[in-house]
Amino acid sequence: MKICMLGAGYVGLVSAACFADFGWDVVCVDKNPDRVNDLNEGRMPIYEPGLDDLIERNVKAGRVRFTTELAEPVKQSELVLLAVGTPMRRGNGYADLSYIFEAVEEIAPHLNDGAVITTKSTVPVGTSREIERRLRELRPDIDFAVCSNPEFLREGSAIRDFMYPDRVLVGCDSPRGQEVMEALYKPLSLRSAPVMFVERESAELAKYAANAFLAMKVSFINEIADLCEKLNADVQQVADAIGADKRIGPKFLHAGPGYGGSCFPKDVSALIRTAREAETPVTLVEQVDRVNNERKISMARRIQAAAGGELRGKTVAVLGVTFKPNTDDMREAPSLVILPMLQDRGAEIRAYDPEASKDAEEQLPGVTWCDGAMKACGGADILLVLTEWNEFRALNLKAMKNAMRGDVLVDLRNVYTADAAEDAGFTYHAVGRPTGIVAREDAEAQQERVAAAGAPETLVGAGD
Repeated sequence: MKICMLGAGYVGLVSAACFADFGWDVVCVDKNPDRVNDLNEGRMPIYEPGLDDLIERNVKAGRVRFTTELAEPVKQSELVLLAVGTPMRRGNGYADLSYIFEAVEEIAPHLNDGAVITTKSTVPVGTSREIERRLRELRPDIDFAVCSNPEFLREGSAIRDFMYPDRVLVGCDSPRGQEVMEALYKPLSLRSAPVMFVERESAELAKYAANAFLAMKVSFINEIADLCEKLNADVQQVADAIGADKRIGPKFLHAGPGYGGSCFPKDVSALIRTAREAETPVTLVEQVDRVNNERKISMARRIQAAAGGELRGKTVAVLGVTFKPNTDDMREAPSLVILPMLQDRGAEIRAYDPEASKDAEEQLPGVTWCDGAMKACGGADILLVLTEWNEFRALNLKAMKNAMRGDVLVDLRNVYTADAAEDAGFTYHAVGRPTGIVAREDAEAQQERVAAAGAPETLVGAGD
């Protein structure tokens, strides 16, 4: 099968490489000549574990190539995949479809009869039908099919997610479209991966609903973490207990500074906007968005409190600034809210991230960038863990403490244990894990509440 992939961003690049590895002939088209040139010279524009090796192997095999020229790849392909950006519009939270519709206009003159056009970008409900309407106006002389095939890839494990998916979802209303999409995913269906064919609107909505549900789990466990701190409980123990229930599952139950990235914030906002336009508000999802935005602000306040209430003149050593480990993605990262707030309060920031890109430096002005965790700690008053990169789990805490001027460790990802941190000489602050003086005071207050609740005059229904 000959495939034209429009867009060499995250979804387009990973998908193109994986389809080529299936044995398909893939041409990946991108308007950015610098990106295309980098790819042709073996330089990856994004960091994703294993992607460079996968692309190198398939380039050598002649199964994938990169170009800025669109006409010939579209003419030669029976399947055109749209993986261009759909960024969130500022001010209204809706997905910007200008790149999608621009791509539709550009491919229209070059489509062959029987072509299948499939959106892999995350798009609002009704987009596939609108693409079909526009193409019918532009090319009434040919027959074609328009499908929706949203991706469910996690940054940091995208290749495995693609090759071993929980499901492949295809929105399709035509026999021709289903025939081509079944052939496309035959290598996965032969391994018993479920390929689900649904209505196009259902596929488009399912992508938003899935991400909103996962975002809800993150916000839920973050609120439970705050409650754990007040009640002298451990959020990880609570998360393990509820995650063991198969109806809930253990994933996305890790307390922290809030979710970020290219999907959750954008998709939650888009779903809220879609629901409002349909006059069926999703109130629960709206609260998820609010809780996450407030979470990042409250984490900055927590760091200031851990520093004794004053940050002016103090240095904060930051480990990790990307929104999650195993990616260089800074989109909607908690660091973009937290670090500027610390700077506004007078703190100097020294940061280290294994894959922080030039993009991070541009979005976090005034930060001193270090080439290692130990260098970031030099002379710092506070050590802040913002991203749980694996290399941070095996650091020599005693050496880091000795390199610092202060002794405060704020662990917003619960990478360490209180015992290990305190043995190294740190005053340790975690998320959802009561530690130090505050924990003892809360524990004593909790005992007083329990004792009061057990008094006969306060028991509801006593004597019934």
